[in-house]
Amino acid sequence: MKRLFIFPAMLIFLLLSNLLFAQHEDITGLWKTIDDETGRVKSVVKIYIKDGKLYGDVVKLFRLPDEDPDPVCDKCDDDDPRKDQKILGMTIITDMVYNKDDNDWEDGEILDPKKGKVYDCKLWVENGKLQVRGYVFFFHRTQEWIRYDGDI
Repeated sequence: MKRLFIFPAMLIFLLLSNLLFAQHEDITGLWKTIDDETGRVKSVVKIYIKDGKLYGDVVKLFRLPDEDPDPVCDKCDDDDPRKDQKILGMTIITDMVYNKDDNDWEDGEILDPKKGKVYDCKLWVENGKLQVRGYVFFFHRTQEWIRYDGDI
């Protein structure tokens, strides 16, 4: 008789585990960054998990004709290893840790290569859009990034 109860319980546990894992993984993939000040598409960032932490690399840039087609992070701090490195291919999101209670990624950092500033970061998916919050103390700004399905 116990076996009759154990199997459904295991099945429910596996289904719930898969659902939670799917939400956890939903953030990975390609995301089109939208500048919250100009509304312009700036880049595509590949979000991925490595060794249990989340990272993001710039894999494509959308440049205007009058902009440098291959910019570098010339405003990064001198002690940042990304200083004067090409933005294309650069890791701009680092060391994010998953918070299962809030279903978000936090405790990492994000670099704004245009300004050379590094911010504490929090990421989560809401209504199919990636919410990207950079903050210093209690001050924060949130951008919405959208899925990208074009060519890299």
